[in-house]
Amino acid sequence: MPVSDVAMSLIVQGAALVSLVWSLVVITVSSTGIYKLVRHNRSPPSKPVSPLLDDNQVPHITLIRPAKGVEVGLYECLASTFRQAYPKTKLTIHLCVASTDDPAYPILRQVVADFPDADARLFVEEDDPVLHGVDGHVNSLGPNPKVRNISRAYREAKGDVIWIMDCNVWVSRYAAGRLIDKLFGFRPGGAKTAPYRFVHQLPLVVDIETQNTEEAQTLLTAGAGPAVTMGCGGRLEEMFLATTHAKFYNGINGIGIAPCVLGKSNMFRKSHLERLTDFKQNLVLSPSDASRGRGIDFFSSYICEDHLIGDLFFKSQLPGFQRHGLVFGEVAVQPTSGMSVAAYIARRVRWLRVRKWTVIAATLVEPGVESFLCSLHISFALTTLPWFHDVFAIPQTWGAMGTIWASTMIIWVVLDYLLTSMLFRLQSLDVDENTPAFARGTSRQGGTQARPFLEWLLSWLGRELLALPIWTWAVLLGTTVSWRGNQFKVRMDMSVVEIEDEKRTTTPRSRSKDRVD
Repeated sequence: MPVSDVAMSLIVQGAALVSLVWSLVVITVSSTGIYKLVRHNRSPPSKPVSPLLDDNQVPHITLIRPAKGVEVGLYECLASTFRQAYPKTKLTIHLCVASTDDPAYPILRQVVADFPDADARLFVEEDDPVLHGVDGHVNSLGPNPKVRNISRAYREAKGDVIWIMDCNVWVSRYAAGRLIDKLFGFRPGGAKTAPYRFVHQLPLVVDIETQNTEEAQTLLTAGAGPAVTMGCGGRLEEMFLATTHAKFYNGINGIGIAPCVLGKSNMFRKSHLERLTDFKQNLVLSPSDASRGRGIDFFSSYICEDHLIGDLFFKSQLPGFQRHGLVFGEVAVQPTSGMSVAAYIARRVRWLRVRKWTVIAATLVEPGVESFLCSLHISFALTTLPWFHDVFAIPQTWGAMGTIWASTMIIWVVLDYLLTSMLFRLQSLDVDENTPAFARGTSRQGGTQARPFLEWLLSWLGRELLALPIWTWAVLLGTTVSWRGNQFKVRMDMSVVEIEDEKRTTTPRSRSKDRVD
């Protein structure tokens, strides 16, 4: 064989070996994720220990919920935190909104009025003295609208435990107790295990049909037309979070190999975050970080504050504390309705663009975890490496490669269908008379309906086929993102700069429903 042919053969086999290793990594992580999901999501976890401790042993929680515009199920999502089976004297709820002109403001006021026995307070960003007071300035914080929204609520928190939860998620009545149990290591019978620095929940989207009010209809995507809305984008979002994201979120957190956090429902200690954002006390930071503020304000110049907070907790030294703890089985349910495909794509683009300079390696290899490309890696490796031909008699032909690819895809579809069917039963969530239909799952009376297989398959194919084009557009072809009605440019140091658009309408930002998170 000519030298050139030998060299080419070695190159091809080397590429096949890389494909094999990558395939094994994907299979290992996703299998771990599937195992965790099946083990922890078929029935409710045991009741939490912390709410039953002596009063002086129960940690005080400050729950911070930022709101922006009217979300489907907003009242039910907010009310779920007022109905927590946690001592009321140990739970303070801080609801946050940018302006009294925001359409969410009346709903926030209503939910506070409906639970007069709760220790709750409504914060308006326009009243924050750091941003608008006599000694304050609008540029005292960076452009991140979520951090600006919750900054005062964080500063005036009671106790040490901070629980930040987006306004558009619903949690079961035992969520607070189970997160606290994980954070502090409380076990039944007075036993304790190693505490965690940071704990969080698996997010899951449920796309529902809903009858919109006139106000809500105008706030949803343009052209939604019918009074009853159901957008294909919601089905794509539902599918993404219940398949690829759920498997890798549980797998990575189950193995503990890297920080993997989505900022829907996260809990940590304020004292820890204050310490970790002080460069004098944290060797991970540099002197240039001294000007970034402390605590949550440290992240105000960055969009992906949820990942950066989790990353800081993961990398920093906190002796005696485990890193990240996913509370398996305790799902944070996000209802959505009327989301267009364009809105879904915009959300995924934003997510990828704010992450690409934060976790470059993970972002670059992300297409390889999707079904089409990963199956291609598997079929290429099995039909190229001599060992598989010699031991298993796998033909080294294009036909064999196509057959293996198709077989892998069929297995992938079946596993994803079984997984999503189980997840959407929501059997791990405790339900009662106050549980809304979208959180009852497909297996309980009054819950949602299971998707017919053909409808499910079309959503699955749409999500999978869009994955690579979205990644290409987001990672290779742009740096700007739209978030909460604002336009930002993401810089290579992960910070963002707000883009002032003179062509914006005169409608106040607070009335915009441009958030796609």
